[in-house]
Amino acid sequence: MKVNLRVWRQRDAVDKGRMVEYVVEDATEDMSFLELLDVLNEKLILSGEEPVAFDHDCREGICGSCSMVVDGHPHGPEKATTVCQLHMRKFHDGSTITVEPWRAGAFPVIKDLVVDRSAFDKIIQAGGYISVNTGSAPEAHATPVPKANADRSFAAANCIQCGACVAACPNGSASLFLGAKLTHLGELPQGQPERWERVVNMVETHDDAGFGGCTNTGACATACPKEIPLDVISQLNHDYLKATVGGRRKKA
Repeated sequence: MKVNLRVWRQRDAVDKGRMVEYVVEDATEDMSFLELLDVLNEKLILSGEEPVAFDHDCREGICGSCSMVVDGHPHGPEKATTVCQLHMRKFHDGSTITVEPWRAGAFPVIKDLVVDRSAFDKIIQAGGYISVNTGSAPEAHATPVPKANADRSFAAANCIQCGACVAACPNGSASLFLGAKLTHLGELPQGQPERWERVVNMVETHDDAGFGGCTNTGACATACPKEIPLDVISQLNHDYLKATVGGRRKKA
C-alpha cells in the first residue's frame, strides 16, 4: 500500500505548529496504524530528520496512551477501537490520512502528537479512589452487590483515561471520563462512605483544570473506544446535585 500522511508537527509547547506531508510506500494491510508511524519514523531517522513524537505503551488497546486524531476522528474511524488496534486494512491504497493531536485547552501539546493529559491525573487524585480502611480482605461474597449495580460498575470501569471524549466534545468537556470514574465507585458498597465528597472534589478539579461544561451532544460516547455509556453523565449530575443542593456532603 502507498499512503499519504498529513501529520501535525510542533517542536514544543510554544511553537505554532504546522501540517507536514509524508509518503509511506511500503505499508501493508496487516500493519497497525502505530506500526505505520514506526515505519515513517524509521525513514525519517535514516534520512537525518526528526521523527514524529507520539505516545504509546501497551499497543493492545488497554492503556489508552496512543491518543491522536486520525482523519478527524479521535482514535480513528473504526468504532470502539484505539489507534494501536486500528489496522491499515481500514484504509485504501493511495489514501491521504490526516493525523493530529487531541485539541483541547486542558490538553496542551507538548510535541507533535503528544499532549499533556496530567489534568486527568489531578481529577483522580481529587477523589477517584477509596481510602476508607476496611481492614483485611473480606471473604468472597461477604458483601452482596446486586448484579445490575455490579454490571454498571464494570461497564464504567472500562474507561482507560485516554481523553478521546474530551477531544470529541465541542466544549472540551471531560464529563464522560468524570462520570465513568464516579459511577465505577458509586455503584459499589465500598464507594459509599466518600461518595459525596468525591463528586464535589472531582468536579471542582475538573473545572479548575480548564475543561468545558457538558451540553449533552453525545460526541464523547460515540468517540469512546471502550463504549462508556452516556448515562454515566446523568449519574455524575445526580450525585453532584445530591451532594450540594441536597446537602449530602458533610460540611467541614
